[in-house]
Amino acid sequence: MIEFFIPLADWINVIFEVVNYHISPAMRSFSSFLEILIKQFEMTLLWPPESVIIIIVGLIIWRLAGIRLAIFAVLGLLTTFGMGIWKETMSTIALAVSGTIMSLIFGVPLGIIASQSDRAEKILRPILDFMQTLPSFVYLIPAVMFFGMGKVAALAATMIFAMPPAVRLTNLGIREVSREMVEAARAFGSSRGQTLIDVQLPLALPTIMAGVNQCIMMSLAMTVIASMIGAGGLGLVVLRSMQTLDIGMGTVGGLGIVILAVILDRLTENIAKNQEVRKSLNN
Repeated sequence: MIEFFIPLADWINVIFEVVNYHISPAMRSFSSFLEILIKQFEMTLLWPPESVIIIIVGLIIWRLAGIRLAIFAVLGLLTTFGMGIWKETMSTIALAVSGTIMSLIFGVPLGIIASQSDRAEKILRPILDFMQTLPSFVYLIPAVMFFGMGKVAALAATMIFAMPPAVRLTNLGIREVSREMVEAARAFGSSRGQTLIDVQLPLALPTIMAGVNQCIMMSLAMTVIASMIGAGGLGLVVLRSMQTLDIGMGTVGGLGIVILAVILDRLTENIAKNQEVRKSLNN
């Protein structure tokens, strides 16, 4: 009997071992740098009294999204404090925000490149399709291989997992800018770069903000999964509750994640709506 066998797993293991061997010194330095940044961010959130953080967050959200969301945010944060998961909540915020920022740092420029070149878009599209169909647990494997267990590996997995929406919606937003607006800018002597910065990006900002919203939601989703590799935070609360069948603690951790998700979702949604209003007024 003939058995057909493609040793794909062995090939991938060899590739990862070779890559890891050659870049491991640089990865260790980069990992140490990222770990310091994450810990400093987390310590910054945990250093002030809880009341100070709640007041500051409430004022910022009031300014950006209105009084109703500010009240909800204050009540939500008070709830997390009352349930005894304040430290875990701040740890989750630090990881989710860091992952979102890293995703945007790489994702938005890639989206801009894709919007300016059809060839680049054709190259990026199948890669993004692959990334978005890949099971989220699979992202943990290369992250652990390159960075080891801990928050840095969790950040790397979160960043890569949350990046596709930023690339896609940046590309979409810029391509949706009317050709007449672009041609008018060119007619007034704007270069391609000036047209992009002064015309296309401002008009595409509502769509880009939708990408930011999706990045944040995907980052929060990954924080639960990344608890398996040392992310900590609310994800660890949920994971431990699953291991010990503690339904109450699992509900507490899940509720904390829901509160954060609603606050961040509504905040970015309101910012996007404000950008839409400004866009319509400018037009």
